[in-house]
Amino acid sequence: MTDACFPNLASALTLPCGANLPNRIGKSAMSEALADKQTGVATEALATLYERWGAGGTGLLISGNVMVALEARGEPGQVVITDDTQVAELSRWAEAAQAHGAKLWMQINHAGRQTPRTITKQPLAPSVVPMKGFGGAFSKPRALTDEEIRALIDRYALAAAVAKQAGFSGAQIHGAHGYLVSQFLSPRTNLRDDDWGGDAERRMRFLIEMVRAMRAAVGAKFPLGVKLNSADFQRGGFTEEESMQVVEALEAEGVDLLEISGGNYESAAMTGSEKGKRESTRLREAYFLEYARKVRARTKMPLMLTGGMRRAETMESVLAEGAVDVIGVARPLCVEPELSARLLSGETEAALPVDPSIGVRAADDMLQVVWFQRQLARMAKGQDPDPALSPFGVLAGGVGDMAKLAFSRSPKGPPLVDAQPEKAPR
Repeated sequence: MTDACFPNLASALTLPCGANLPNRIGKSAMSEALADKQTGVATEALATLYERWGAGGTGLLISGNVMVALEARGEPGQVVITDDTQVAELSRWAEAAQAHGAKLWMQINHAGRQTPRTITKQPLAPSVVPMKGFGGAFSKPRALTDEEIRALIDRYALAAAVAKQAGFSGAQIHGAHGYLVSQFLSPRTNLRDDDWGGDAERRMRFLIEMVRAMRAAVGAKFPLGVKLNSADFQRGGFTEEESMQVVEALEAEGVDLLEISGGNYESAAMTGSEKGKRESTRLREAYFLEYARKVRARTKMPLMLTGGMRRAETMESVLAEGAVDVIGVARPLCVEPELSARLLSGETEAALPVDPSIGVRAADDMLQVVWFQRQLARMAKGQDPDPALSPFGVLAGGVGDMAKLAFSRSPKGPPLVDAQPEKAPR
């Protein structure tokens, strides 16, 4: 079999800005936790990991979270950009990832209220809406001031400019999964009644102003993407119709690629857990395909659909119907870094069915993160992934790592602004 078996999957894609993707398979972002845990500086381990992925046939590689402040991290080991002092390290990462023709985009993010208390005792958010159901793992957030919001927009733009300077091929704003941008979009977490909240239009302003600032920083020909929730899947949260309104606004701003996902820490639809999943969804594979079809009816903006697709036949069929333009794959690439090349060549028809579990839901939620990160760590050391890695051993090690983290203190980065007023909007 040859690429002709899957002509849509193997075809290049020209984005609105004029840049090209070599094929229609994209690695969706996963947190690698491979940066320096004290400084957030990119390491050689990231270069080694992404060179492996870049040689594996995937056309688009989207990095894990690159945060705009040390206090904005969702976990230790995430890359942090607050200035241009680590361009050399970032350039090494970009060069290695793109050595075989893949395109590397930097995903830029801020965890907001989803920043653990081990990172900061006072996370920042649109409003004072604490996280629920995590046993005190997250501190009560403080509401951002208007001045701090504007400073954050500048930080996102700076990170995008540094990405371009370092040789990355594009940048993506993480606007999904309950992180800061998603918190501004949701009426459940944005209780403000000022320029940044109060109705759907003002809740999306943070994202729209960010897109504009980033575009001004990188120019018209550098690809900019956004990852957006189809919905939060929570009562009183970000709805599908509100998401559609954001999509239309992003198209008007000239966004080059919209990645569709869903959920947040409190309602993790993006994980695709088999528990409670409808049979029709399992058969269909693509978790958010119906939403993507609705989006396609309202926009011509290129769409990337991430979540659940494992078979080349399914990927080809979704592309052939025109619902989306790029197929997002994440966890399968942790155990099969050359999966894309093998799918395109016909060497294999589907990803390995890997689903680490010990049968206890609370433990399995943590295991899903730790087990796959262990695979990334193996590849970052030049080793092969190990699909037979013991879930029990990984979980025990993960608990130990979390215990060490609980008694450690993370360094503080520079403040968003020089002074803080005593009161802030809700």
